Amino acid sequence: MGNTLERDGNIRKIIKENRRRVEAIRRKEEEYDPETGTGAFGHNHRENRYRRKRIRDKTLTLNRYEYIPAEMHRSAEYKQLDSRIGWVRLRCRYDFEYWAWKCVKIKDKRSSKLIPFRLNRPQRRVLAMMEEKRLDGEPIRIIMLKARQWGGSTLVQMYMAWIQCTRARHWHSLICAHVARASANIRGMYSTMLSNYPAELWEGDCEPKLTRFEGQDMIREIAGRGCRVTIGSSERQDSIRGADYAMAHLSEVAFWKDTPKSTPADFVRAICGAIATEPDTLIVYESTANGMGNFFHSEWVRSENGKSDKMAVFVPWHEIDIYSAPVKDAARLWQSLDAYERALWENGATLESLCWYHRKRREYADHQAMMAEYPSNPHEAFANTGSNVFSTEAVERMSRRCREPVAKGEITAAGGAVIGSRALSQVRFSPDSNGRLCVWEPPKADRKYMVAVDVGGRSLASDWSVIAVLEQCARPKVVAQWRGHTDHDLLTWKAAAIATYYNRGMLVFESNTLESEAPDQGQYILNELCEHYSNLYYRMNAENTGMPRPGFHTNRATKQMIITELIGAVRDGTYEEQDMEACHELSVYELHPNGSYGARKGHHDDILMTRAIALHAIRQECPQFSGIEPDEELARFYKDRSKK
Repeated sequence: MGNTLERDGNIRKIIKENRRRVEAIRRKEEEYDPETGTGAFGHNHRENRYRRKRIRDKTLTLNRYEYIPAEMHRSAEYKQLDSRIGWVRLRCRYDFEYWAWKCVKIKDKRSSKLIPFRLNRPQRRVLAMMEEKRLDGEPIRIIMLKARQWGGSTLVQMYMAWIQCTRARHWHSLICAHVARASANIRGMYSTMLSNYPAELWEGDCEPKLTRFEGQDMIREIAGRGCRVTIGSSERQDSIRGADYAMAHLSEVAFWKDTPKSTPADFVRAICGAIATEPDTLIVYESTANGMGNFFHSEWVRSENGKSDKMAVFVPWHEIDIYSAPVKDAARLWQSLDAYERALWENGATLESLCWYHRKRREYADHQAMMAEYPSNPHEAFANTGSNVFSTEAVERMSRRCREPVAKGEITAAGGAVIGSRALSQVRFSPDSNGRLCVWEPPKADRKYMVAVDVGGRSLASDWSVIAVLEQCARPKVVAQWRGHTDHDLLTWKAAAIATYYNRGMLVFESNTLESEAPDQGQYILNELCEHYSNLYYRMNAENTGMPRPGFHTNRATKQMIITELIGAVRDGTYEEQDMEACHELSVYELHPNGSYGARKGHHDDILMTRAIALHAIRQECPQFSGIEPDEELARFYKDRSKK
């Protein structure tokens, strides 16, 4: 009985809170009137430069109070107004929301009819961000992670059109999408807007329309304004390089592909680098998510972390009004919600939006697919798209423990030797801000360590060589790492010196490079090391016959094994990472269409492989940490070797 009363009491509180949320949304929507300025940007704003002025002037046939931008009220043209049409034209020049309502027709998503462009809640929020930058005299820079059906592209395109049609002449813009057809569709908004533009409000020298500029199909000019609108695509980059742009709308950037001449990052920088850092200039990257590690995702992360010039914009699905459904029985709905959906309630969703979400989920085989289409936060958007191997949630959780190393330097030996037995004599850590060895924790006398080496190339353009040191314990922990380019023999002795410094830890080489590139030399390097450093990891051959060989050999079967183990370790948090770059490599590691694993194009997996190899070796060395039985032949080999 008590539980029933408690449950009923909670439901009553939830219903009461839901009424408050719904009423607050309804009141704002009903109060919003772009024609009078009520509820528009600047209304009830504290900042003078953003605030709207409450005006009623009978000489201009204003029979009611209107809230006009303070910027308009301060202008010299305002003092010279002598007609209603002059008033409307001037207000269109200073008030985007008013201009959109008066001059722009867009297609209604439900009826397909042309209706006045009245901004919705998400559009008003994003507009406020752009207007604050414009009114502060700063360039407008935005990166927009799109959800479905809230009109982000429409807002950006019409904002650019507003500047070109009312505020500036010879102010050229670019629309560039992943494919040419998408760019043409976006430009189609311009054509629709201009063909329905009120003639009495047009401020051009001739009727509003797009005309071909010097006969070019990709470049159109807004007649009477001298403003060009160029379209292009990431597939045809040469056609839009080197032009004079003041504004750029770059659409579906996450889907831009590499070309033989440049990457998406190169192309975007070439476009944006030509746009001056001046007032009224605008650059918008917008895209739906397409996995992690690509240019768009990297730029989003930089913006979220405050390291970019762009403002990060994301609109969750429950902020979009069309995603709601009537609630007939609130108590029954609440009981049907799972923990995830109830968490959405805690984050501000209404019962009506949750009712829609709960029903919509039934259309999808799993929740991940639903979150990819209707993300509640940026993390969901990126995590559930693409072909990422590792759980984005787990990688993000792991990254929170990452920190800067406490020291950088190199391991040096007596007399400065770098190869041979003397390179392992009297080793010590030598601090050096330019050193390649990052140390998070120095060696502890009572601890055992595993040192894994992924052998890279010698040149700066080749893969990195990485030496990772993990403390062997119930929850292995990364304590040091060297990363750089060097000759293979020098790398081998450097790894041994680092392992010596860390209590003569077990040293495991990923031996493919040494055995495949000049195999005789690689075998010689390892055999020479064996004479001076005995604590090496060995493997049996495929038939478990003959002498074990030093190093871990990666092939399709063994790579599948160690990556599967690493997936579990990352997911379950059974090892502790301290290097943020390792988390980045985890986030861009993919399952390719042919079933193989690898880093996304343009990225590396050298650090990741050292973790996979080290954790596998620790399991073999210390099966009590994982319940995995070691290879019996290898166990006998190590036992006999220790006796010698």
